[in-house]
Amino acid sequence: MDKFLISGIQQIGVGTENFRKSWNWFIEMFGVDVKILEDDTVAERMLPYTGGHPQKRHACIAMNMQGGGGFEIWQYSERKPVPAKFAIAVGDLGVFAAKVKCRDVEKFHEQIKTKWNEVSDVSKLPNGTKCFYVKDLYGNCFQLVEEKSVFIEQYKLTGGIFGAMVGVTDMKKSIDFYCKVLGYDNIIYDETGSFDDWTLLESSEGKCRRVLLGTSQPRKGAFSGIFGDSTIELVQVLERTPRKIYDGRFWGDPGFIQICFDVTNMSELGKFCAKAGHPFTVDSCPDGEVFDMGEASGHFTYIEDPDGTLIEFVETHRIPIVKKLNWYLDMRKRDREKQLPKFLFWLMGLVSKQRPKS
Repeated sequence: MDKFLISGIQQIGVGTENFRKSWNWFIEMFGVDVKILEDDTVAERMLPYTGGHPQKRHACIAMNMQGGGGFEIWQYSERKPVPAKFAIAVGDLGVFAAKVKCRDVEKFHEQIKTKWNEVSDVSKLPNGTKCFYVKDLYGNCFQLVEEKSVFIEQYKLTGGIFGAMVGVTDMKKSIDFYCKVLGYDNIIYDETGSFDDWTLLESSEGKCRRVLLGTSQPRKGAFSGIFGDSTIELVQVLERTPRKIYDGRFWGDPGFIQICFDVTNMSELGKFCAKAGHPFTVDSCPDGEVFDMGEASGHFTYIEDPDGTLIEFVETHRIPIVKKLNWYLDMRKRDREKQLPKFLFWLMGLVSKQRPKS
């Protein structure tokens, strides 16, 4: 993996029935109050996952400057979003819960319970890490995981995305994929049984195998500092047949759409993925052109894990620092292994901070 870099989880896509309400909720509950970009155009390059037709959508990427990945909040603009026809359960195929950093689980649990009802009790992961679960306005489940690292101190109890819980059918194949392709080469735990921390989730009482994967070495790259460490938790149900979360629905419909990773040297990554048996299913720049994402530009691609869960890669070419001053950072003109200085993120957070709107 020395010819390309995977710098961490850039964001997790969250399809919603109401863009504004969801973003306000994420700001209020998780402090995801810095807008990196916002786009209200047509998704023309996702045809394999949008019924073969371009679809107009309204989306933004918002972050918490204390560290972790972002939230890509996403809603169809001209098509009615289609929720799952069933209650998404533990181990259903795809991302069934997103992990969010929390520096003090006990304190944040007390805080969020004063303003929201869909909250589990505090419990522990199999390795003893404190956690609890929250369901948002539309039933999406978030696991708050105690992780004390902070990128830029803002005196919040939460950070950004820390990983994902993914339903799988063949644990061996899935471990191999997430280890060899995405670099999660450290098995933190591998446990089989019924688990007390899942009480807020559907089908939580069934027997499952759950494997938590991390990385043995810190990620490298310009954005690796703010994204930080992350984990992927694979869950295989053993007493029922799991359902595909997006069966019969489009990419962008309500739920967790994809896990997106920040990368460098997309062409080399493409060769690697193809050789590993997971070729790009979508490529925004097949001829090497630059893809304009409204307030930023870059190159995005998609692959699928062994069960069809969508994994996105984004190579950022240009990002806004201070849009009012027309100050953009061209990532192609700097050492991509070197972390960006904190003051740039501090400045982005200062000028791009969002407040809940009606």
